[in-house]
This record gives sequence, structure tokens and C-alpha cells, in this order.
Amino acid sequence: MYRVFRLILLIAAIPALTQLTGCALAAGAGLATGAVAGTDRRTTGTFIDDEIIEYKILDVIRLQAEVWDQSHINATSFNNIVLLTGETPSAAFKTRIAQAAASVTKVRSVHDELAIAAPSSMLARTSDTWVTSKVKTILLSEMKIDGTRIKVVTEKGVVYLMGLVSSAEADKATELARRVGGVERVVRLFEIT
Repeated sequence: MYRVFRLILLIAAIPALTQLTGCALAAGAGLATGAVAGTDRRTTGTFIDDEIIEYKILDVIRLQAEVWDQSHINATSFNNIVLLTGETPSAAFKTRIAQAAASVTKVRSVHDELAIAAPSSMLARTSDTWVTSKVKTILLSEMKIDGTRIKVVTEKGVVYLMGLVSSAEADKATELARRVGGVERVVRLFEIT
């Protein structure tokens, strides 16, 4: 019953969270941090570090105006391990972005999954967001795993799964994600506990 309530609460919160901007976004992130940190296997400090790492990476890349203006970059951090997704127009830009991410304090490693291509369209990004929502929803509804402990990122139909999970949880999450419509491939970036 609690899982169903949590799932309904999450689904209800998604539209509101997408409308937040500026300071309200920071406040919303703070509330979400408190709510999720209670079930996360990371320490609260590491959870907060991951949020800070994501902002710092984008800030460092934003300073490289030429790279920033021609690229679509997502930086996701889980347990101080960074996943870079999106598109950039050249191998040189890709290298610069990965180096910038690796230079941020507390980053342990970087998974560079950037594609050398023009930035994706808003339609493609919306489709990826929808796939992420469907994968996250199915993970949250599964009784054998705690879906709040798994971070889901989708780029061009490729679903990346991150988290501190057991081997059984990793296998179950991967199996569930593969069944979701619109998923082209699943990439496991889990740390097995």
C-alpha cells in the first residue's frame, strides 16, 4: 500500500516539478533531496555532493561558450560517478566536456556517453523524458526492488541505470527496463553492493 501511495505521490508531483524555475527550483530540489535521501544507500553527504557535482559540471562547461552553445549536455552524478549524455558536434568538444567533468572536485570517474552529433530536438528530448518516466514508474511499482534507489537517464532511447544495488536488484531493474516501450537498449552503470 505504501509503495502505491508513493507512486501516486511521485506521479502527481512531476507536473509541478517541471514548472519550477530559479530559486523555486532550488527549494524544490532541497525538498526532494530530503525525501529521497531517507531511502538512499548513499550517505546524505554523498547525496548532496552528487547534486552539487551536476551543477558544477554544467557551470564549468557553460564557461566554454563555444562548446556550450553548440552542444546539448546532461551531467548525472550518482555516488560521485558521473554520466555524460547528450550531443556535441566534434570529438574535440567531447574531449573538452569529459575533461571538464573529471576536473570537478569529488568526481571519482566519468562515463562519457556523449554522441558526436547536432543537438537533439525538443521532440526527441520529450520522448526520452517519457521513456524515463515509464521506466521509473515500473521500477517504483516493483516489490522486489526499491526503485527510489535507482537513477534512470534516457538519451535517444538508450536507458542508463545507476545506483548502489545488489546483483539481484540490478538484474531485476534491467529486465524491467528492457520491457518498457521505447527503450532501445539498457546500459547498466550500477555499483553492486
